[in-house]
Amino acid sequence: MTSEPVKLGIVGLGRWARVLTRAAQKSSQLEIVSGYSRSAEKRESFEQEFSVPGAPDMASLLADPEIKGVILTVPNEQHLPVAEEVARAGKHVYTEKPIANTLESGLEIEALQAQYGVHVMVGHSARLLKGTRMIREAMDSGELGKVVFIEANFSNERALEITPDTWRWYRDKAPGGPLSQLAIHQFDSLHYLGGEISEVSSIASKLSPVGAEVDDQSMTTLRFADGKLGYVGSSWTSPGIYSIRVFGQKGLMHFELDFSTWDTPDRLHETSLLYIQRGKDGYSKREVLQIQEGDMFQDELEMFAEVCSTNMACELSARSGNVALAVVYAALRSVDRNGQAVSLSEVIEESRAKLSAA
Repeated sequence: MTSEPVKLGIVGLGRWARVLTRAAQKSSQLEIVSGYSRSAEKRESFEQEFSVPGAPDMASLLADPEIKGVILTVPNEQHLPVAEEVARAGKHVYTEKPIANTLESGLEIEALQAQYGVHVMVGHSARLLKGTRMIREAMDSGELGKVVFIEANFSNERALEITPDTWRWYRDKAPGGPLSQLAIHQFDSLHYLGGEISEVSSIASKLSPVGAEVDDQSMTTLRFADGKLGYVGSSWTSPGIYSIRVFGQKGLMHFELDFSTWDTPDRLHETSLLYIQRGKDGYSKREVLQIQEGDMFQDELEMFAEVCSTNMACELSARSGNVALAVVYAALRSVDRNGQAVSLSEVIEESRAKLSAA
């Protein structure tokens, strides 16, 4: 990294833009210098809150030679057209998760890199949580032995609150309900922890009393390329929780955080739990570990700043974003097939074939 902060733009000035801008303003490695929304009112409000000038149009933002990359916090269906506009201008792209609203669009976003000579980064910040990183360190050091099973859950009460005037109500906007909105975080984290995923099985149910189109409960099992197994559960009608447990032949580790502090990640360590259990008689000797302080949003933005500064890809790549989205679509297909296993490569290759035929 250079001593000067990397200058970035941001497009889409809603709630999540504010979360990321607050994180950015704590860093000396990057600076958001321009923001754009089609709404003049949002531009003015954003400028008043963060002292970030609003651009009158996208062309003005993209014409600034000092801006090396652009953060996209626009609706999922706008990721591809906006990312293409940014990439065409020679700027690196950061897009919030999921990478796109469809796998075909996600693959097109990934292809922008070779077409325009830029890098695309996807905001799967959950894999940067300090508890998850500490688990990975224990795996890499051999402390857990051979890892054979991983389980995770990400749940909250969203389906008890949605109404027909919110996009999460509709199957085409939020496919699978918690599958695409919550479990996708864990699909990416388990891809990071467990390696390549070969097949997916999933079942779902609808239990919320509000009557939305989407399912609101899901259970998904994963088979990894090396044979280990994984499970991701997600309920949309329960108190919020985020947890990961990794089982090795020498030990296991459990990480759990308080979802209510998700938007303030610098405080997550205060209410999170991480423990390790070693050996066959280790249950009574579980060791609670101190979780390092951190901020997953600041960490991911600094990662993007380094991408812009060095022109080198990072782990939060377009490919990894597409793997997480492909798991969602494989799970949806499995639900339609009453839990039958679906190959991840089948889903990805079918999407590639659709693009080739278009």
